[in-house]
Amino acid sequence: MKIALVQQRATQDRQANRQRGFQAVEEAAEKGAQVICFSELAFDPFYPQEPASPEKLDLAEPIPGPTTETLASMAAELGVVLVLNLFERDDDRTYDTSPVIDADGRMLGSTRMIHITDYPCFHEKGYYAPGDHGAPVYTTAFGSIGVAICYDRHYPEYMRALALGGAEVVFIPQAGSSGEWPEGLFEAEMQAAAFQNGFFIALCNRVGSEPRLTFTGKSFVCAPDGHMIDQAGEGTEEILLCDLDLKQVSHSPARRLFLRDRRPELYSDWLGLV
Repeated sequence: MKIALVQQRATQDRQANRQRGFQAVEEAAEKGAQVICFSELAFDPFYPQEPASPEKLDLAEPIPGPTTETLASMAAELGVVLVLNLFERDDDRTYDTSPVIDADGRMLGSTRMIHITDYPCFHEKGYYAPGDHGAPVYTTAFGSIGVAICYDRHYPEYMRALALGGAEVVFIPQAGSSGEWPEGLFEAEMQAAAFQNGFFIALCNRVGSEPRLTFTGKSFVCAPDGHMIDQAGEGTEEILLCDLDLKQVSHSPARRLFLRDRRPELYSDWLGLV
């Protein structure tokens, strides 16, 4: 599987953001990408850096809707799988949502962020209802993939659910900012998750300076044995391309040993108590 992580900034011009995203899909496909992933809220400013308001909530869009319909047509025309991330409106609720579109243009489903945080510059509880789609794994034209949207990546039980669902690659649309966590922690945390669960992890981060946050980029890919394969630059707009050998999944320590030797009958009750 050849993947592309689109690391780009977003401006206040929402239509221009989408147009640049469409161009990135074409460029990645021309370079041989089969699965193309965007960062969190890739086509919009990062709204939660400011407290929610009715005007901001009105910017949420339906899925399916104009953005996904255009990208579904592009996916079918170019024969690529797309992992998106949008501010979704569904009746009276809004979500942080990643639609997954297969290479024939069909929407396979959508992942909604389950765990919603709230702290300065990440006022997410005012924007997002907790996701209600579980931890789906999608069978695409090129392999089985899962999605962990930004904050969800911190929860080992969520990452394990994707492994038990058969994910070979987990894509992480993220909005990670400068100075948010100690240097190297994003990478170390995901390297450990890849090793423990036996899948590839492909984290796609935003870049760009916005009113309250500067997003760092440094998107990266790590293998099922935990080692880093490649990483994009800090603050740079680029498309990170990476070839993944999916045979490494079945040969990983997690798939050969860790998942086999689990004893959930002993600790599932403990998990239910916390």
